[in-house]
Amino acid sequence: MKVLVIGGSYFFGRIFVMLAAKEHRVTVVNRGTYSMEEFGVKQITGDRHDVSVWQQCREDYDAVVDFCAYEPGDVTTVLENLGGSVKQYIFISTVDVYQRQTGEQCACANKEDRKQEETPLEKRKFPGEAGAYISGKVALEEEVRAVCGDKSITFTILRPAILYGPYNYAPRESMFIRMAVREHLLPRYSDAKGKFQFVYVKDGAEAVLKCLGNEKSYGQAYNLCGDEVLDYDMFFRVLADCAEQEERISGSREKTSATAEESLSMADGRNENTGDYKLQEVCMTLEEADKQGFPIPFPATAEETELVSNRKSIEELGMIYTPFREGIQKTFHAFARVFM
Repeated sequence: MKVLVIGGSYFFGRIFVMLAAKEHRVTVVNRGTYSMEEFGVKQITGDRHDVSVWQQCREDYDAVVDFCAYEPGDVTTVLENLGGSVKQYIFISTVDVYQRQTGEQCACANKEDRKQEETPLEKRKFPGEAGAYISGKVALEEEVRAVCGDKSITFTILRPAILYGPYNYAPRESMFIRMAVREHLLPRYSDAKGKFQFVYVKDGAEAVLKCLGNEKSYGQAYNLCGDEVLDYDMFFRVLADCAEQEERISGSREKTSATAEESLSMADGRNENTGDYKLQEVCMTLEEADKQGFPIPFPATAEETELVSNRKSIEELGMIYTPFREGIQKTFHAFARVFM
């Protein structure tokens, strides 16, 4: 298939391009910050708001995959000015588009109460960057439906939960991995009651691949999230386990490459008597964490909790989600090599 990817050099899009290039003819349109040509793809450099960029795309594409539409009009600009034709438009949205719940509903302990793809979207306007992001994605979902309908183009909307994994440039899991690797510490938020869902970036990329040319996905939206519902305590416990495992791996390397005297000098972060790795856990409240500049990137309170169902993506796309522990171990290992 001929696939036109918008974005595709950073996190989610980068992983998708790396996988898609193995079996499809891929053209990437982005600002050219990072070259993707090493993966055997064609790259067109330019700003997506510049109509001349789309006029350069003269081929007929089986699918467009849009990773970086954030403002109303972004989809219209593409489809009104594209030099070639397109059969399917895959728009990457977010689970944050759903109407916010209130009070006890937020916990969504029962799977049946979690937000389905048919749940109404949020029409209220919220302040700040997060509010603008949500409003933009909601407006763009409506735009995708309208513009594709007018042009007889099929569409698919994918709504990932919190993405994590290698190459993640967003200040989320990588910040805590850096703390564990460089400072040998992790916080513990004693009063955090929020719950949240992740999706491993490779799973997200696999979902896009499963939608390409898939008639079942035409006109549909899908939530993308792993099976586990986590909280901060679970998140930090898994990270602590990953830190110890990573230390065992690097420690075994040290034993084979360092002299006895050099090994003794590498006591930072280990128990000096036993040589065992020791990760310091610092317990604090959310207020204390905020004052001390510790990151709080995921929902921290029960009122912030908004959970979704992944049933439709499993049943219709055949998605199999990577267990969080497995995915975060791979992520920790990838980032640890950068931070060491």
